[in-house]
Amino acid sequence: ESRAAVASDKEINIQWYIPSVAKPSNDTETKVLLFYAYNTNPIKISDISATSMFSGHMWIPLARIISLREKLSDLKEQVEILMQGSKSFSTSVCTSFLEQNETLKISSSYKPKRSDAKVHLDDKIEEIAKRCLSEVKALLSVVPAVSSPLTEIPFDITLQTITNLKDMFDLANGCIITDGSLFDWIISLLH
Repeated sequence: ESRAAVASDKEINIQWYIPSVAKPSNDTETKVLLFYAYNTNPIKISDISATSMFSGHMWIPLARIISLREKLSDLKEQVEILMQGSKSFSTSVCTSFLEQNETLKISSSYKPKRSDAKVHLDDKIEEIAKRCLSEVKALLSVVPAVSSPLTEIPFDITLQTITNLKDMFDLANGCIITDGSLFDWIISLLH
């Protein structure tokens, strides 16, 4: 079956609409329309009665999206720099250890993909991440008034989760985020 007819995992699809003329009533601030659809169980399009499919939309100020995307780009860059630093350290430790023990063999199948490896954040980057995620939470919360700043990061920070989050606010392309802790957190905000 085609990808359009089956969702084999839990996933959320994000798309944006930038209206050329239409604006929400009596609003002078330019807003964009976020469309989302997600499933909480694997589904087939032939199962029209599926109770695990949800969709919705919300108006979000364009300026806040642009600002958040810039912050997420900066966060992604910081995470990449942090990963490069830790990669250099782990490579030198591993090389030193291997020189001492020539018989040790490391299987590459046990190494996580670089983009999926959890990143241990320093205090500065953790604060940047909390601010970015608090802003995401404020934008996506159904009741924004009760949205308070995050005191802890609700999912594992990996290069992939930060990339997915950044792509989520790409007005030109949108994105699909599949099952995982980031998916669960986003869904919790949209309920």
